[in-house]
Amino acid sequence: MKSYNIKISKYIVWLLCLSPTLFSCQNAKIEKTSPEENKSKQKAIVDRYLVDSAHQYSYYSKEWQKYIDMGLKEDSTIAYLWQQKAMPLFKQGKYELGMQYLDKAVFYDKDNYLNYRGFIKCIFAKTYQEAIVDFEEAISLHGNSHVMDHSYQFYIALSLLQLNEFEKAEVILKQEIDKMLQELGEDWVHHLDLFYYGISQYEQGKYNMAIKTFDRALNKYQQFSDAKYYKAISLVHLDKTEAASKLIEEATIDRKNGYTINEDNAIYERYPYQIRFDGVTIY
Repeated sequence: MKSYNIKISKYIVWLLCLSPTLFSCQNAKIEKTSPEENKSKQKAIVDRYLVDSAHQYSYYSKEWQKYIDMGLKEDSTIAYLWQQKAMPLFKQGKYELGMQYLDKAVFYDKDNYLNYRGFIKCIFAKTYQEAIVDFEEAISLHGNSHVMDHSYQFYIALSLLQLNEFEKAEVILKQEIDKMLQELGEDWVHHLDLFYYGISQYEQGKYNMAIKTFDRALNKYQQFSDAKYYKAISLVHLDKTEAASKLIEEATIDRKNGYTINEDNAIYERYPYQIRFDGVTIY
């Protein structure tokens, strides 16, 4: 019986040695693709299916998705293709579907897409707690960097405003503005940082402070209808109704002429506290 078992074992080893896909009796080295080679291959896939193919169509089209899917079929680890697959869906309001694909981009390249996902959650999907989590992790990885022209802390503050955490938002925005003021001067302070800083004060009933902050924003963007509107409401709370009425009229005209929050993605999504306009009046 023992001799029989030995013969069977030798036969199995002999079979394995004949099949290089299962086993190598000579300890053959497994070929590995260098990072440079892999990067080159992925660029070729992106060029073929995104640049030369999908880009010939609207990113809302079926062809856009078809060609990106073809690229992902060749290499499903290309984070950029996952992000490009997700992007049009967010602009169509298909947040849940788009997030499935954006999560893939973050999985394969967290360094480059975690901050972008935080931005999408804050401005598009409006899942503010989740946006804060993403940005806090991004800060822990790379410090308070920027995405879509604003700092991670800016988007955290924006999310806090939407969660009615006005005092926390005020502290963060003040720190961001003071830092920019000290490092580069007033000219470099963004009017949107000032606008939301004023909103954080307005929401806490600090109307005099809010008015001063809105004025700083208006010094940078004179037709900023949203800043004029909330300044006017602050004036109403201080019983300055005549000045408020005049400012509301100005804000209405400015908004009618298209002067509002001028971020690139404002054409797709209404930003927090952006006033609505029905074509005639502001409300």
